[in-house]
Amino acid sequence: MTVTYDYTKRTSYTADVDHQKRAHKVLMEVPFTPSQPHRGYTNRTLHVDLGAMKVTEKAVTAQMKDVFIGGRGFGLWYLWNAITPTTKWNDPENEIIISPGPLAGNTQYAGSGKSLVVTLSPLTGIPIDSNVGGYFGPLMKFCGFDALEIQGKAPTDVVLVIDGPKGTITIEAAPEEEYDSHVAAEVFTHEYADGPKDFVNVGVVSAGRGADHSRIGCLNFSWWDPRRGAARLKQAGRGGIGRVFRDKGLKALIVHGFKLKSDMNNAEDVERTAKVGRKLAKEIHDFDDQQCKMRKIGTAHLVEVMDAYDLLPTHNFQYGKHPDTPKIASPVWEARFTQGIFDGCWYGCHMACSKGADCHHVKTGPYAGHFVTVDGPEYETAAGLGSNCGIFDPEWILESNFYCDTYGIDTISFGTACAFAMECYQRGILNTDRTGGLDLTWGNGAAHVELLHQMARGEGFGLIVGQGVKYMQEHFAGKGWGDLAFLRDIGMQVKGLEYSQYQSKESLAQQGGYALTNKGPQHDEAWLIFMDMVNNQIPTFEDKAEALHYFPLFRTWFGLMGLCKLPWNDIEPADNAKHGKEAAKVPEHVENYLELYQGITGKRLTKDGVIAQSEAVYNFQRVFNLRMGLGGRQSDWPPYRSVGPVTPEEYESRAERYDKQLLDLIGVDPAGKTTAEKIKLHRAWREDRYRQLCDAVYKRRGWTDNGIPTIATLKKFKVDFPEVVAVVKAAGVTE
Repeated sequence: MTVTYDYTKRTSYTADVDHQKRAHKVLMEVPFTPSQPHRGYTNRTLHVDLGAMKVTEKAVTAQMKDVFIGGRGFGLWYLWNAITPTTKWNDPENEIIISPGPLAGNTQYAGSGKSLVVTLSPLTGIPIDSNVGGYFGPLMKFCGFDALEIQGKAPTDVVLVIDGPKGTITIEAAPEEEYDSHVAAEVFTHEYADGPKDFVNVGVVSAGRGADHSRIGCLNFSWWDPRRGAARLKQAGRGGIGRVFRDKGLKALIVHGFKLKSDMNNAEDVERTAKVGRKLAKEIHDFDDQQCKMRKIGTAHLVEVMDAYDLLPTHNFQYGKHPDTPKIASPVWEARFTQGIFDGCWYGCHMACSKGADCHHVKTGPYAGHFVTVDGPEYETAAGLGSNCGIFDPEWILESNFYCDTYGIDTISFGTACAFAMECYQRGILNTDRTGGLDLTWGNGAAHVELLHQMARGEGFGLIVGQGVKYMQEHFAGKGWGDLAFLRDIGMQVKGLEYSQYQSKESLAQQGGYALTNKGPQHDEAWLIFMDMVNNQIPTFEDKAEALHYFPLFRTWFGLMGLCKLPWNDIEPADNAKHGKEAAKVPEHVENYLELYQGITGKRLTKDGVIAQSEAVYNFQRVFNLRMGLGGRQSDWPPYRSVGPVTPEEYESRAERYDKQLLDLIGVDPAGKTTAEKIKLHRAWREDRYRQLCDAVYKRRGWTDNGIPTIATLKKFKVDFPEVVAVVKAAGVTE
């Protein structure tokens, strides 16, 4: 059923934009000469020092393009050179780098509007990278810059404006605008566009008031939706990037770009890129409704799929399904999302998966009574804010989704952190005295949202939750409220980053796909549950290691190029199954990417070349972690909750399965044994298998037994810079 919304009801925030703009004070202004890319690169980047109020340009070297490629690679390289091993996330020298990549901004191939954001994470202390849509990155690129580096701290809240048509870069004090993201995106779009027809040429980056106080703060990248007459948002969510943004005194980044033309990348062979794009567009048109229905429900189709396979995180990853899941499954969201409106977050993206729940009537907090568009929820948000916290009311999920976005809070980390706090409440580790009166029982949507409001105000128990799971584990144990070992077992974080929303107990490969990541447990590196658990396509340790070599590296490549992964495997050719065990790679789509790369850059690339490009950056990032004091095998150890049953309730909920595994796989008859004894047997077996997986993965990746790249591996991928080699040698790696 198509639902029609009265967009005139949407609350507007633009009544005072002229007055607000007049209140700006220009602190610095420099001219620049706009330029367009050639074969995907502009060959120049922009460095902004907010403390010194200084802007400089840098040339993109041949080495940068050959070794670091673009996007995430450029970000890591610039960050490495900006900081020292002792730099902390809130030191002025920490940088935020935004880089879209050489294939980003093309309008011929779906999913080509991404930017990569890199900084030193407040949660982990190591580099974090986040892949994000919206218009800022491509529009910045078409003004002339392959990357933007932001360093230093402004003395007051400022906006940084890159205005291509005017040829100016300004830093302005902006004292009056609200910086919560749904307001900031709309207001700054109106302020810097040359009239309504120009709104589509403005991109805004912001982080709301929640990011002032929370280490799980995110960035919102806007794009203008002319059909709705509204600014929409996409999130660079992971690792606390929004907290760094606000610590630097940034209220917003604004780019005012040029009217888009079909090939502003100045591709070597635009018809080649257009041809492969038309091929994919036809597949989306013909098969999307039968496959994932991305154009109607986005990634929300995964809710009932994960529940069916016992993979939907429920009650802090204790369980994988729930009888109330239909209340938040895709039919609910399909009815709630506005249909019939193109929802792509970049031009030419026929996946159009950025769904909007229009005219949500806000019921709590500072925007109570307002009518707003909520972008999503996507699967990760529906699972994290929903089932993982025992909340099966879609209106509460939308309320939390809206406030996470506008306050600048990562929905994934927030959902996992809240679920941890709720389980602590369930087990008596927390009570209302310790939460400041909040009743954190499963399903309490009002308390869930109140935590967000407390984060935004910088007060109460919400301030504690906003520091993340790792902080809460140590804080609760330090207060004597709970046993640290148990808190570490049930707290879903690795390297300080909260888990995204997949239950991995029965997929050893996915356990590694989460814990062996460079940045922490995020599904954008490896999602292997179906290959491993459902289809049993990678049965041996060597098979799993091969998958944990290929898939993280192939997905890394999207982050180098400025691409979205969804058009790769969330739509498939009708005959993709003919490829057998290789079907998970979607080989025809891999060929598409080779065509796209050659069409834009003019350089031929092979399938092996894709992996080699990623290996250089991936190994460099691994050493970067080591440089910052977090590396080696000990950093790759998962919480036991992601590996097996921690508590009697968990075991008994799947007793038939676990008892059968004891008998068939472990070789122990469960008869007569207590649940505690059976849990102990499972733990020894499962943790030993995980150790063996690490051994196999490290060997396949060319790393030492301690998970550190060898010098031979660094040389192979041309990242054996003296300072990189010095880091691994200091960790005991010899020639």
